Amino acid sequence: MPGADADTVALIAGVCEFIRADPDRKTTLAALGRRAGLSPAYLQRVFKRVVGVSPRQFADACRLDRLKSGLKGGESVTTAMVAAGYGSSSRLYEKAGGQLGMTPGEYRGGGVRAAIRYATAACELGRVLLAVTARGVCAVSLAEADDDLEQFLRSEFPAADLARDDAGLAAWLAELVGQLAGGPHAGLPIDVKATAFQRRVWEELRRIPRGQTRTYREVAEAIGEPTAARAVARACATNPAAVVIPCHRVVGSDGALRGYRWGLRRKKALLAAEAAVGE
Repeated sequence: MPGADADTVALIAGVCEFIRADPDRKTTLAALGRRAGLSPAYLQRVFKRVVGVSPRQFADACRLDRLKSGLKGGESVTTAMVAAGYGSSSRLYEKAGGQLGMTPGEYRGGGVRAAIRYATAACELGRVLLAVTARGVCAVSLAEADDDLEQFLRSEFPAADLARDDAGLAAWLAELVGQLAGGPHAGLPIDVKATAFQRRVWEELRRIPRGQTRTYREVAEAIGEPTAARAVARACATNPAAVVIPCHRVVGSDGALRGYRWGLRRKKALLAAEAAVGE
């Protein structure tokens, strides 16, 4: 990892394994520091530098992974909840609901009870798909044909209740198509699954003004993780909602365009359209 020597990385890896073994263990930062032989403040700082999130956020992510594994394995919500260490259903829905992008019960069935409406339209970049839950946009994708867009949606939500709704989503879709042509941010609410780190990155991306770009390192610095440029790049690569979460506005340190989930040609076109329109 940049900014940390091999011994430090190994030490933090040991702390990660300790947390991962029991993410619900009531271990304070001070206790973790004693275990690692570091002061709490220094442990917090170096842990975030190496891992990209704080020890508490890492424990939350481990707990969520355990919950997801149990639900995917067919366990009941209650069994998976207890095994993951959430303690109570209120805590489960408070902590996990937003990160799963749906209720735990819906996630258990691969989104089987998640009602997702979608619509497609022609745009400057080919075809665009907009998919929404009751809480907001859960996916936006770009492709040359609707078949590819629908395949993407099914892969993201394999057992969801998908329903085409061109009329109901017409207004939102029009805003989105306008944004793809370089227009103002559509301002649509979002409802996407995310880790704590992804959420911080994606929220920062939404703050980048239209017509401007940031480097991966600048985004990392903006979220308080100056050595996490590679992790920022990974968060951009896994963004499920093109344009609504504007990962196309992030470039390499030399200003060159780097990978884009929907193709560098589209990334270049989006940036050119936004630059031409300006603020």
